[in-house]
Amino acid sequence: MDKTNEIISELKRSYAAELETLQNHLANSIDLDGAQPAGIQQSLEASVALRLNHARRLAQRISVMGGRVPGSLELPRNQDFLQPALDREDAYAVIHGVIRASEAAIAQYERIITVTEGMDYVTQDLVIDLLSEEREQRRLFSALLR
Repeated sequence: MDKTNEIISELKRSYAAELETLQNHLANSIDLDGAQPAGIQQSLEASVALRLNHARRLAQRISVMGGRVPGSLELPRNQDFLQPALDREDAYAVIHGVIRASEAAIAQYERIITVTEGMDYVTQDLVIDLLSEEREQRRLFSALLR
């Protein structure tokens, strides 16, 4: 696999993860119930907009690089840790799922930065920006645990 195709493949992996996270954040923001989750729901709703923005930016970069943006049937799903909890009042499980998804995104973005080093500074710059926002997201939800 040449380097450009490898980068496109990694961008597609991030794109799929962002859309899956968006879907799970949307579900959790609506499904979470109980006395404490109002602030968590608002944070999740804000995260939905952030995830959509990330997915758009990744899709645009995939397209510019000559890749085809995958449709829903081509996207893997594996965020079992971020599914809405059976106990609709389990805000703790939701927050832990969000943090875990952020950590996975951070690791994936760091991988893309490594793959693009010395070759594709435009993609690298984009991913550094997304990485920064992802770290802030993790910090925000980690603070909710306290």
